[in-house]
Amino acid sequence: MSNSADRAEEDPTADVTRLLSDAAAGKSAATEELFKAVYDQLRQIAHQRMGRERPDHTLQATALVHEAYLRLVGDTKVHWQGRAHFFAAAAEAMRRILVERARQKSGPRRGGHLQRVHLDEAGAAAEAADRRLLLLDEALSELERHDAQAAALVKLRYFAGMQHQESADALGIGRRTADRLWALARAWLFEQISDG
Repeated sequence: MSNSADRAEEDPTADVTRLLSDAAAGKSAATEELFKAVYDQLRQIAHQRMGRERPDHTLQATALVHEAYLRLVGDTKVHWQGRAHFFAAAAEAMRRILVERARQKSGPRRGGHLQRVHLDEAGAAAEAADRRLLLLDEALSELERHDAQAAALVKLRYFAGMQHQESADALGIGRRTADRLWALARAWLFEQISDG
């Protein structure tokens, strides 16, 4: 077994960090290898996100992973600060994709002046889920303007599915600071969404 394979078995985090660096440097083989290395975790994040979406959502978790990954390693050269930075960006990309889809569904269509009438409760539930996602997105954007660190913590916990301590570590803050930010963010978002 090679030394690089031994390192990957010992510390998969270091391997992902190395692949991120190689992919950012333009090494095409690293991009493919990176996708294989992070796919399962991205799929888990996407599955969690899709579980919170409306029941009739047309986007599948696999498609969400692929679209988010393409946005992350596409044309722009990002210098990843490590594994946590990559997964936080992936969660943000997934959030943006879902928000874009929700906006498209709620935007005007042909016959936009006509009102849509639902014949079943599933349609009404789907629209309500889209509205909640859009409200959360607006509230999170507003929170980011007031307290970027609290907003980043919410994104890591809610959209990336990271545990509390893992999110604190990714942000480089202590547990007590993370506890305070989490309590503040939850209360602030609840108030904003309740008013909406």
